[in-house]
Amino acid sequence: MRRPRPAWSDAPPAHAGRLRARLHEVIFEHHTRAGRLFDVVLLVAIGASVLAVMLESVAGIRAEHGPLLLRIEWVFTILFTIEYVLRLVCVRRPMRYALSFYGIVDLVSIIPTYLTLLPLPADAHALLLVRALRLLRVFRILKLSRYVGEAGDLSRALAASRAKILVFLWAVLLVVLLVGTVMHLVEGPENGFTSIPLSIYWAIVTMTTVGYGDIAPQTVLGQMIASGLMITGYGIIAVPTGIVSAEMAAIRRPAAAVEGRACPSCTWEDHPGGAAFCHRCGERLGPRAERQSPEGAAAAPAPDPDPDPASPDAR
Repeated sequence: MRRPRPAWSDAPPAHAGRLRARLHEVIFEHHTRAGRLFDVVLLVAIGASVLAVMLESVAGIRAEHGPLLLRIEWVFTILFTIEYVLRLVCVRRPMRYALSFYGIVDLVSIIPTYLTLLPLPADAHALLLVRALRLLRVFRILKLSRYVGEAGDLSRALAASRAKILVFLWAVLLVVLLVGTVMHLVEGPENGFTSIPLSIYWAIVTMTTVGYGDIAPQTVLGQMIASGLMITGYGIIAVPTGIVSAEMAAIRRPAAAVEGRACPSCTWEDHPGGAAFCHRCGERLGPRAERQSPEGAAAAPAPDPDPDPASPDAR
């Protein structure tokens, strides 16, 4: 006889579990056909909503099509609200997703429309442009998440070379202080170099090859100093690049196969190939979806790497 579930149990029935798993596959598993289709439709909707907000900010378009754009905005907001709720429903730990970067962006992207129901400034709806941040999901569709590790290498290289870069910046600061002081003495207030801070500003603009042209030396000696500073500016551009490049070459990050399976608990995606547990929260990952071959047939399973030596096939 089947035992009834206790009243305090919050375990969903079997069909509810299958529904949650299917929703999770569609919404988070971008390596499946349904997941890719969902992400593409979502990005198109996000782009259309951002375009509607931008058009609504044009006075002529707002005067002629204001009510239509308002209805479009509410339609997108309701759709994004449903999508946000479904994302919370299909993960095992909703708060972890709600407090993640994408979870916060998803929530902030729908709040401004509801705020328009309150007596707030008329331009509050412009906050809807935060929806453009949701376009970052294109990284998942275009398989660009693999470059997140390379960004980590770059950040580690910058951290390792920060002392050398600080020394370099200190040397640059000394140069502009010296040249700015000299130019104040050479050119003087009559040529626009009215103070040492203003002359230092000119030195920084000249060394960085920006050259606004609001202040320019008029004497021959000042122009010679400016020419040398310009050439120095071109020469020092490669210094920080070389420092960071050397640190990047010193970092050896082993390449690992990365799967796009999303953790059903924390939605983390970058797991090494064949991983059974999430490398962020330790939750067991779901089964890998069958990938289709170009002919439409399921890919053949990998052979057993350690067959039983007693079996006839191992002889």
